[in-house]
Amino acid sequence: MLTTTVDIPTSDGVADASLTRPDGDGPFPAVLLFMDAFGPRPRLVEMAERIAARGYLVLTPHLFYRAGRAPLFDLSRLGEADQRAALFEKIMPLVGALNPEVISRDTAAFLDFLAARDDVRPGPVAITGYCMGGTNALRAIEAHPDRIAAVASFHGGRIVTEAPDSPHLGVASITGELYFGHADADQSMTPEQIATLEKALDAAGVRYRSEVYARAHHGYTMADTPAYDEQATERHWAALFDLLNRTLPASGAVTG
Repeated sequence: MLTTTVDIPTSDGVADASLTRPDGDGPFPAVLLFMDAFGPRPRLVEMAERIAARGYLVLTPHLFYRAGRAPLFDLSRLGEADQRAALFEKIMPLVGALNPEVISRDTAAFLDFLAARDDVRPGPVAITGYCMGGTNALRAIEAHPDRIAAVASFHGGRIVTEAPDSPHLGVASITGELYFGHADADQSMTPEQIATLEKALDAAGVRYRSEVYARAHHGYTMADTPAYDEQATERHWAALFDLLNRTLPASGAVTG
């Protein structure tokens, strides 16, 4: 497979992204990979490649492109707890700027980019998102239900808030299928918030699975951080590929 950098025109500028393409001629079903707050880096490429090995073309957009091209931050000491606080001081304003309208506009641009490619199979795509990417993936399918077949959110935070635009309040528009892999003891997504989310999904009649990964911390899929949990990550892969196989099946996929 091959990973390259691509530029995607948006209404607010140009978003840099990585594109991971399987071997072969295609066309391939497409998956958007929505990043965590630390942004594009080798770990996300590794994850995109594992998805592409199943026969999917994977686009990983830089959601913070308005602040500049990736990398925006020095992540060489990401594993050191004392460095993370200073890093988050820079990151959180960028996270907060990704409101529902911004995510809707950006997602439309990403979907249009994929739809224009000859090697992408026509029809809806899927999104897998991590941390803030999981939250924004939910916003994306709420805004574009006819263009997104499925969303998987892993250790997504602040899906339920007191704000009038809380992501859980928009689920009635969703026609696709959702999966949530919550981190245990995650202060950004507490048991009470999970229950509120599930109640909203049930009331809207959305197809979904919502699971709590015991003893897994927020960020458990990210092998370049102290939160990484190998067992939880493998469970995440099984859940993701189960969702993709049912909602957006690919031909010629590699198992494992």
